[in-house]
Amino acid sequence: QVQLVESGGKLVQPGGSVRLSCKVSGTFRRIGEMAWYRQAPGRQRELVAEISGDSRTDYADFVKGRFTISRDNDKDTVDLQMNSLEPEDTAVYYCYANVLTVYGQRPGFWGQGTQVTVSS
Repeated sequence: QVQLVESGGKLVQPGGSVRLSCKVSGTFRRIGEMAWYRQAPGRQRELVAEISGDSRTDYADFVKGRFTISRDNDKDTVDLQMNSLEPEDTAVYYCYANVLTVYGQRPGFWGQGTQVTVSS
């Protein structure tokens, strides 16, 4: 069983910063791609940023230059540093990880989500 637990969500003023963290635990061989998604009320879940197993990154256009995704393969964590936050960034942020199981399968797993609210 693989679990993802996010932390770091909070209320922040416009222009502020938040750092989200996601810890992957359980039994697996290694973690492949990791990513952060977000879902605002009334909207579909959307990709924010992704990072490959060898730390290549990609970002949604609406966060380029403001957000940074990083991972620590020793700790099995992925972080999302969010700067210059705007009210439009308000959403539940979800962590995603694709893992290689001990059986050679590659399923994806989701965290439970963490709320980020940007408001004055």
